[in-house]
Amino acid sequence: MFKRRNAHQLDDDSQQDNKVSKLRSALGPLSGHSLVFCSDASLRRYLDARNWNVEKAKKMIEETIRWRSTYKPHEIRWHQVAHEGETGKVSRASFHDRQGRVVLIMRPTMQNSTSAEGNIRHLVYLLENAILNLPRGQEQMSWLIDFTGWSMAANVPMKTTRDIVYILQNHYPERLGMAFLYNPPRLFQVVYKAIKYFLDPRTAQKVKFVYPKDKTSDELMTSHFDVENLPKEFGGKATLEYDHEEFSRQMYEDDVKTAKYWGLEEKQYPKPNGFCATDVVPEPASSLASAAS
Repeated sequence: MFKRRNAHQLDDDSQQDNKVSKLRSALGPLSGHSLVFCSDASLRRYLDARNWNVEKAKKMIEETIRWRSTYKPHEIRWHQVAHEGETGKVSRASFHDRQGRVVLIMRPTMQNSTSAEGNIRHLVYLLENAILNLPRGQEQMSWLIDFTGWSMAANVPMKTTRDIVYILQNHYPERLGMAFLYNPPRLFQVVYKAIKYFLDPRTAQKVKFVYPKDKTSDELMTSHFDVENLPKEFGGKATLEYDHEEFSRQMYEDDVKTAKYWGLEEKQYPKPNGFCATDVVPEPASSLASAAS
């Protein structure tokens, strides 16, 4: 996600396959969570992020494996972060972009927490959830960020922003397809200059500022989204309604799929209105294979 492609980037599939094989050999025997995580698709993403340098990719993925072994993002469950999502400040959209990528909708003005760790865990949970729901063969997601009405009062502290950028750049390489910042006020552009300092140039190129009633912005949005699906808040025709109870039900269902995918025993937790995640019949393992392949 965060390395600029250069003139020496590998284009030949056989060369890329060879690099993937070399990286897998360099990593040595893997088991459990690490074995599931280190799919060929994952290795390709890390190689791509390090310009197909096997040693650099090996170092990067080993750091991610260590981080995942302690932070355990795949073990975060919705009941642990649901309070952070009550306002719908970050949610997974019910539609995909034209490339088939999962879409995360972010609304900074809906910020409801001052907990840095709470905000980060909530976002990490939704990143993992978005990855789980990627269509087969698709490795990236799109972000729609609505800045209408934004003010400094709703701004996440710079340290938290820096921590989020670090996690994204180092542990979710090549996961971001595009990020659309809709209707950002002039003040935010000043804030973004500080954020951009921490972004790799390749990532910065994926960040697009878009504005209402602007021809260039309209063309950009319609080239990436079907306006019938795109919420009015982003220049489309659909209505954006966040129903926390319904969204929670979806997340509880996905928690069962997540546990099954990673080979974890899912605990039963009481859910609103008597709904229990383990009442959901999980999809066959084969249907989940695309989450990391």
